[in-house]
Amino acid sequence: QVQLVESGGGLVQAGGSLRLSCAASGITFSMYDMGWYRQAPGKQRELGATISSGGRTNYADSVKGRFTISRDNAKNTMYLQMNSLNPEDTAVYYCNAKLRGSTRSGYWGQGTQVTVSS
Repeated sequence: QVQLVESGGGLVQAGGSLRLSCAASGITFSMYDMGWYRQAPGKQRELGATISSGGRTNYADSVKGRFTISRDNAKNTMYLQMNSLNPEDTAVYYCNAKLRGSTRSGYWGQGTQVTVSS
């Protein structure tokens, strides 16, 4: 069975940092495009950052320069390093895995809460 498990969320003050992890199992990780999406209260889920199976990255304008997405295929894990956090970053952050070239929506994790105070 496919599992995507996010971790690393929590409560942090404005200006602080967090690193999120997404551990994948049940898929050939290196063949999947990966991404972080977030959903703030009362808002639609939106793109945060993606990283393709080949390592190409893409960032939403709102996080560009502050967040860094990466992956370690040997560990079947994707990361999101979040720096200079502000209250607008408060959201549930979800991990997504989509097979390269697939038209399917892909798989989703359960989400991890990030709360930025003040």
